[in-house]
Amino acid sequence: MARPPARRTSGQVSLDRALSKLRIASRSIAGEWITAGRVRVDGRVIRDPAHPVTPEKIRLEVDGAAVGRRAWRTIALNKPRGTVTTRRDPEGRRTVFDVLGAEGTALVAVGRLDLATTGLLILTTDTQLANQLSDPAAGIVRRYAVTVRGHLSDESAARMTGGIGGLRADAVSVRKRSKRETHLIVELTEGKNREIRRLCGACGHEVTALKRLAFGGVELGDLRPGEWRELSRDEMNAAFARPA
Repeated sequence: MARPPARRTSGQVSLDRALSKLRIASRSIAGEWITAGRVRVDGRVIRDPAHPVTPEKIRLEVDGAAVGRRAWRTIALNKPRGTVTTRRDPEGRRTVFDVLGAEGTALVAVGRLDLATTGLLILTTDTQLANQLSDPAAGIVRRYAVTVRGHLSDESAARMTGGIGGLRADAVSVRKRSKRETHLIVELTEGKNREIRRLCGACGHEVTALKRLAFGGVELGDLRPGEWRELSRDEMNAAFARPA
């Protein structure tokens, strides 16, 4: 007979959430650690991610080493082409955390960029911040440099901002075009899965290069592929300040 889940008292959260709140690991990673028997609470191995705890009152160990709240940290990475935005990839592809190495400990990505997309990716130890910035309801503008095959007309650009099949860009501007290819700047606030590629495809143009230049007020700047820089709290507050 299955044991009923333990009741939580005031101030208690699940163990996986506690590890996330303490910025030790993302909730999904914490769940993996817990079920693998790598986490001890007050000296006892706990294998149930839903086990209730009071984060401020427990002694935590991971792999036998004591752990506590990690310092707040947020970085901007220029994601290289051919990397995936996951901590582990079942197909063995290189991940952004392979790029970061030890620098990626406890960081979680704010949203995702697909395998072939390059450019700005924000990562943070603050899972609440990551969720807030990823929420489509926040309406944060993402700006991309896009190259497509062929001559994309002004009419097609207007279709992309008007909406096609439930997809819509907030702004599209043509920087340069020829019979061979067209260079665009595209802005989105929702960022559905492969939205720019699907919008361009609906207009008959294949995307050959896609690079995120900005996320809200954070700019990619002159970071080269695989490079990153620290983002301070003040910079993040200014970058995502709501207008009065």
